[in-house]
Amino acid sequence: MTNQGYQVIARRWRPKQFSELVGQDHIVRTLTNAIENDRIAHAYLFVGPRGTGKTSTARLFAKALNAEGGPKVKIDDSNEISQSIMNGSCMDVIEIDGASNNSVDQIRSLREECQYAPAQCTYKIYIIDEVHMLTTAAFNALLKTLEEPPAHVKFFFATTEAHKVLPTIVSRCQRFEFRPILESVITDKLTLISKAEGIEVEVEALKAVARLANGGMRDAQSILDQMISFCGKEIKESDVLNVYGLVGYEEVKALAQEMAGLEYTKLIDRVNGYVDQGSDLIRVHHDLTTYIREVLIDAIKNNGKTKCLGTEMTTASLMRMSEILQNGEASIRTGLSERSNFEIVILKAAEESRSLEIDSLIKTIVASEQNNEKKKHG
Repeated sequence: MTNQGYQVIARRWRPKQFSELVGQDHIVRTLTNAIENDRIAHAYLFVGPRGTGKTSTARLFAKALNAEGGPKVKIDDSNEISQSIMNGSCMDVIEIDGASNNSVDQIRSLREECQYAPAQCTYKIYIIDEVHMLTTAAFNALLKTLEEPPAHVKFFFATTEAHKVLPTIVSRCQRFEFRPILESVITDKLTLISKAEGIEVEVEALKAVARLANGGMRDAQSILDQMISFCGKEIKESDVLNVYGLVGYEEVKALAQEMAGLEYTKLIDRVNGYVDQGSDLIRVHHDLTTYIREVLIDAIKNNGKTKCLGTEMTTASLMRMSEILQNGEASIRTGLSERSNFEIVILKAAEESRSLEIDSLIKTIVASEQNNEKKKHG
């Protein structure tokens, strides 16, 4: 018999207090101060990549504003209203999907509902997710209410594409930028979750999951959930690499070293190996670009040179290599042959990283010879 009551990790570990919201300290601090100083605006716009905490923050903020005897930063989770807000069943905290409720008639209906006082809570709060999906007519219908809403109404908007939101809407909101969450922060959170869930996971496996998540905590938790389903109570790095077609950190490092050493035959053989084992070349490219950036930062910190790649490289060389890699991403994604385009990009990045240095060396030699000639005839 299947367990009908199972909840995925991303839902069970959704933050219940501001202190549990990781990776967005600047937002937690600002909202905490707003609550404590009673400076609550009527509309907020939460902007950022998926899975970084926008909707979770909106729910936490709604819970804080409607806390018993509130608004309060620390909320009693056992309170019935607090629980209903967090599970999405509160009558006065209305969550709307902007993608499927984007017509002007639906927004007009929302405007009419705004006029009624909340049934249970202090504030009636509208959380509109993916607000950029509203039509222009729907945005315009919302403008007047947004500018002068009833005192008991607050609006929280969330979007991954802020540039699609009308400037007239943005100007009426307090805007908060949610940042991609650092891999180290995601790894620490996944470590905590794994211990609580009784799962034994290698640290390198958690790091691989954090890399895959691209700064999104929800994505990281979903990947961990899938790996638990695949592996059971013990997860190794090799499991994550195999399931998602990744290559390990040491493998990426070796690839970068061969590029720096202009070892073209080894590069081709390595790419053949990736293809044979079913690795995701786009993901390899992403991890390689990230690693080259780390090496570039090291060079900048060490007077413009580094030996991280096994051979001395200057910041100028690394910048050219990084530029070719970044410009090549589109061709790998959209080209006819992912393999061929990946090979061309890494070979070109290796070649270009050194070409100007050779030109510069030739110019230096020529200039030196010219000076010697002048001295002879001087």
